[in-house]
Amino acid sequence: MQLPMAPAVTAATPPTSERDLGWLRAAASARRLSWASLVWMTIEGVVGLTAGLEANSLSLITWGASSFVEGLASVTIIWRFTGSRTHSVTSERTAQRWVAGSFLLLVPYFLYESVDRLLHGSDVHANALGIAVTISAIVLMPLLGWAKLRLARRLGSSATAGEGLQNLLCAAQAATALIALVAAGAGLAILDPIAAGVISAIAVKECTALWRGDSDDCCAPLGFDDSGANCSDERCA
Repeated sequence: MQLPMAPAVTAATPPTSERDLGWLRAAASARRLSWASLVWMTIEGVVGLTAGLEANSLSLITWGASSFVEGLASVTIIWRFTGSRTHSVTSERTAQRWVAGSFLLLVPYFLYESVDRLLHGSDVHANALGIAVTISAIVLMPLLGWAKLRLARRLGSSATAGEGLQNLLCAAQAATALIALVAAGAGLAILDPIAAGVISAIAVKECTALWRGDSDDCCAPLGFDDSGANCSDERCA
């Protein structure tokens, strides 16, 4: 006589509802961080442009202007994780392209000005306001950027990762602008247009990488699309 089989014992797995709830909490956190970024970028952009014009610093003007572009990326993530779009793979891919495109909005102008100042020179001088605002960005932006990158992995969201990368790029821009301001006092103002060119190259590189990732099916919202469960691509794990 065959005895009844005992129920198989499996590793504890969170119920789907709990997994989805955790995903929604992460989405809400991403939205809140994007709101915080938007407020900061508005302040940073206004102060950065004012300080850049006063110091006649292209890299500082570039950095201040790019704050508004980063603000557009924040608006995109807020849009992405609001209402029914929160569960939408299509909205994720649309947001991913918008964030990728935002990297390129100012690049042609930056490159033109970089070449122009390399050819005709620049007259950058140290500026206390510029130094203060760039230092604040060097401290704050990496914190926001790394937090968004962690959430991006939890959410499987390349768009969120792109916004986080923009925050890290903002910190790099701020550091470059600060170096240019300090170097100007040492008679090395030529570093200003070179720095702007480097910033533009980084933006193009990140845009290209993010745009190519648009076809990556691994970035479907975790917890709402089980197709990502068998994905072996660690970029969206």
